Amino acid sequence: MEFVFVVQRHDLFRECYPQGLLPFGGEFSLDAFNGVVTRHGFFVQRSYAETHPNWKQVIPYTVVVRDGDIFLMRRLSKGGEARLSNKLSIGVGGHINPADAAAQLDPTGILNSSPIDNGSRREIEEEIEILGTSRMARVGLINDDSNAVGAVHVGLVQLLVVQGEVRVREQDLLEGSFVTPQELLRLAEQGANFETWSKILVERLPDLLTTHAELLRAEPEPPAPRRARRPVKRTP
Repeated sequence: MEFVFVVQRHDLFRECYPQGLLPFGGEFSLDAFNGVVTRHGFFVQRSYAETHPNWKQVIPYTVVVRDGDIFLMRRLSKGGEARLSNKLSIGVGGHINPADAAAQLDPTGILNSSPIDNGSRREIEEEIEILGTSRMARVGLINDDSNAVGAVHVGLVQLLVVQGEVRVREQDLLEGSFVTPQELLRLAEQGANFETWSKILVERLPDLLTTHAELLRAEPEPPAPRRARRPVKRTP
């Protein structure tokens, strides 16, 4: 039985239900999002959460960038959920589980900080190996209520800027390589089989990369110590 981290929809989106990419800034800040997650986030059985769109399962969704190029992955037919088979993706991520929150609980069992950091780090380590340095920034949310899967998930979009080699770990489940943003746009225009969230992000990549140009130029940080790996889980 799997439990996943959720936030009630009305706590996350009080004024409206945005569609597509919602960049942090202005009235909707990263600090405000972190506050909502810490105060109102909780764990619930995944099978139950999948049928209740009044809850949003929070999914860290990390775009890996190197020298302006984007790490593009394809999920192979023999791995993961059937609905993701042969899909193209530029996002690394998955569900946040109770183990990710263990260090964030106070003595009464209440979250005193978000478990997203641990969950994000774990998901990245499960899917890819970075032989070099990296720096990450959270840039917005992605919300897609146009389908049943998107209606019960929300993506926390992150840019992970790396220097060095990047490769997928489970090569029987995934393949990946760096491509230019222009190539991604060309693939999208030709109707390539992107995951829904990735398709939305590809269309907004020029704006994202321009807005966060300073991050892309910054010197990445040394990699954190590796943690024990756990079985791979898939994103929406």
